[in-house]
Amino acid sequence: MRIARWICVFAAAGAVLAAGCKGQGEGEKAGGGKMLLAFVTNNTSDFWTIARAGCNKAVAELPNVQLEFRLPDGTAADQKRIMDDLLTKGAAGIAISPVDPANQTLTLNEVAKRTLLLTQDSDAPTSDRACYIGTDNVAAGRQAGELIKQALPDGGKIVVFVGSLDAQNAKDRFAGIKEVIQGAKIDILDARTDDTDRVRAKANVLDAIVRYSDVACLVGLWSYNGPAILNAVKESGKVGKVKIVCFDEEDETLQGVRDGAIFATVVQQPYEFGYQAIKIMARVAGGDKSLIPASKQIIVPTLAITKDKVDEFAARLKVLRGR
Repeated sequence: MRIARWICVFAAAGAVLAAGCKGQGEGEKAGGGKMLLAFVTNNTSDFWTIARAGCNKAVAELPNVQLEFRLPDGTAADQKRIMDDLLTKGAAGIAISPVDPANQTLTLNEVAKRTLLLTQDSDAPTSDRACYIGTDNVAAGRQAGELIKQALPDGGKIVVFVGSLDAQNAKDRFAGIKEVIQGAKIDILDARTDDTDRVRAKANVLDAIVRYSDVACLVGLWSYNGPAILNAVKESGKVGKVKIVCFDEEDETLQGVRDGAIFATVVQQPYEFGYQAIKIMARVAGGDKSLIPASKQIIVPTLAITKDKVDEFAARLKVLRGR
């Protein structure tokens, strides 16, 4: 699917959603006050600036909605503190990307008892969340796996980097990668975590390059891992010698693809995460649950960005950021 078509499909979907969300009483609280809706990330990465733009666009269309956009420090404890604060403030809906869904399920269920709870970006499928909005991360992992196979047509050894393997999106992406590379003479030497610490993320890569002198490809599963890998590879003098496959569209990542230092990146649509989460929460909190599908999942597709596609994608991304 071409990039322009990929984005236009969701622009059209957003228009339909906007038209469908102008029902009577949307965004209103008893007494005529504004409805407080919250979007909680899983870290402070630049990835979330695009999601914030989507949230802001939705709020601009909903004059009776007030937004709190919160960026935790990357820990489940800070996410709990933020959600407790939002509940105290009377939030009518919270959309969160859980850091550690397996161990946060009880907390999420308690939140779901007191307000509308959605997950976005990373799911907590066994929790009582009303709906998940985001990437099919297993499919995204498969897409990354295909790119790794393209980067290493004769096979080779890889190392994977991510903030945490407890997050559902990381688990799913890693599972998708392993599924696709099975039987392709590609061996996973290691999987390094960094707890969303960018300094540690780069240090992990530098150490892996020294420890595994025969590594052929470095794979980053979270947005900041791409720049961390890229900078470590540059510092080690390995540009062009070690392939890089990563996720998301940080500026350094896209420039790395443009320069040929990064083989490819799998991009999501965080703008849609923000836009759809706010619009749907406003509608559901107003009493209309028709936008929540039976599957309780709204999947936003990904796209593989290689050197031949990066300029077109960057231009479209600039438009979205400027809305």
